[in-house]
Amino acid sequence: MHPIETITGLLGITTLLAVVARRLRISYPILLVLTGLFIGWIPGLPPVILSPDVVFLIFLPPLLYAAAWQIDNVELKLYSRSVLFLAVGLVLFTSTVVALVAIVCIPGFTLAQGYLLGAIIAPPDAVAASSVTKGLNIPKRITTVLEGESLVNDASSLIIYRYGLVAILTSQFVLWKAGLQFIGIALASGALGLVIGWVMLKVHKAISRDTITNTAITLLIPYGSYLIAEQLHLSGVLVVVTVGLFISARSGQVFTYESRLQTNSVWAVMVFLLNGLVFILIGLQLPTIVSELNGYTMPQAVNYALLISAVAIVCRIVWVFPGAYGPRWLSARIRKREAKPRWQQVAVVSWAGMRGVVSLAGALALPLTLPNGQPFPGRDLILFITFGVIFCTLVLQGLTLPVLIDELDVREKIDEKKEERRLRQKMALQAITHLEANHSAGSVHDDVLNYVKNTYELRINELNGMLRATNLAERPAELYQQAVRLQLELLTIERTVLSEQRKDSQLDDDILRKIEQELDLEAARLSLVQPDK
Repeated sequence: MHPIETITGLLGITTLLAVVARRLRISYPILLVLTGLFIGWIPGLPPVILSPDVVFLIFLPPLLYAAAWQIDNVELKLYSRSVLFLAVGLVLFTSTVVALVAIVCIPGFTLAQGYLLGAIIAPPDAVAASSVTKGLNIPKRITTVLEGESLVNDASSLIIYRYGLVAILTSQFVLWKAGLQFIGIALASGALGLVIGWVMLKVHKAISRDTITNTAITLLIPYGSYLIAEQLHLSGVLVVVTVGLFISARSGQVFTYESRLQTNSVWAVMVFLLNGLVFILIGLQLPTIVSELNGYTMPQAVNYALLISAVAIVCRIVWVFPGAYGPRWLSARIRKREAKPRWQQVAVVSWAGMRGVVSLAGALALPLTLPNGQPFPGRDLILFITFGVIFCTLVLQGLTLPVLIDELDVREKIDEKKEERRLRQKMALQAITHLEANHSAGSVHDDVLNYVKNTYELRINELNGMLRATNLAERPAELYQQAVRLQLELLTIERTVLSEQRKDSQLDDDILRKIEQELDLEAARLSLVQPDK
């Protein structure tokens, strides 16, 4: 079967299964992995081999970039300590414990092999975390910590992965040198990401009116950033995430409503297809992995996979609870700045450690042979264990996480509809205040002023639960054009209120994005009848 036919078929299956997953109310990555397993064992079908280069270059950069765009920058900054504690500390802790358990329980495993395995399975997956928790109404603090952790931990795990691989290939490893290089690569990668982000921000500003080109550039930025970083032997993951966070925090300054509407639509489709394809490909890998399992019986390999899966799950639980409360005991500043998390919320974070595509790609990327031509030690078993950890964490934890959230009563109690109405009322009232202060002295025709003002007053009445008044009479074309210009001006005022809320409020970012999209759509509608300048 031609690769194009295979990919087209998988994309079709992905789209269909996403619909089924929504009907069944389960996370679609779980269903896709299970379906991939089923398809992979159908007799007569050609094997589908997932190249690590494809994952690291084709899938990873855009998915990380999109995740960086979606995360709330204000919340991420607020909980940056917790994020780094998980993204760096937990990865190091898990890698170390897995290495020690592996050399004790798996015959012939060396410390370098153990660290390599630990680095591969340590990072939870950003896509799995967001897809499993989406729609569960859990507190924003939890989603921010989970998504922020998943953005950064890939970088820290891949750096450890590099050192473990070098230790096996060269038989040389100095811990203190590796530690210094780890810090140096992280700092250099972050700095490079800021530089690329600053340059691309200038590019976006320069072509802000060119909607198609602006959208195309957003697609090229993650790939270009990743390639530049890898050429400089830095962390492509960390560079892409830094660029995404830097530009997304300033997107309101450089994107017009046309660009934002088109870019959001293009990226929504692209991320959906890439996410679905990569998870079904994970499931399709098992037959190939099993066929190449040499030197171990299937029961032995399954036992090792279950053991390391249990170690990875327990490591997260052991690390998360002290990490959530220990710093509060030691620092009065932290107690003052951050609210004490409920133990139920901490339990949810400790259980949300689903692994995914980065782990599988890391295992697949292991070389087949050493420089002397001998087979890479333990490669087949590492690959099998990695798949086992992905399967156990994604299916076991992914399916039970919603149940745990319900049992621990962690769902958010805030009435989002009420908060949304309050924000809309504030925006409408601010628009009316602007009208009365700047356009009540004859700057526009009275009929135009009344028409626009009534529109906002009717909106406020509607938000307050009052019945909408009768439709306004049609106006002559000239007055209507004047009304359009005034309405576009007031949309700018509403955007200002929205921007202030994004900086100062704890309001859910999904609400802010929803209202921003509505303003974009309204601006697009009005621009169709706006007179040429």
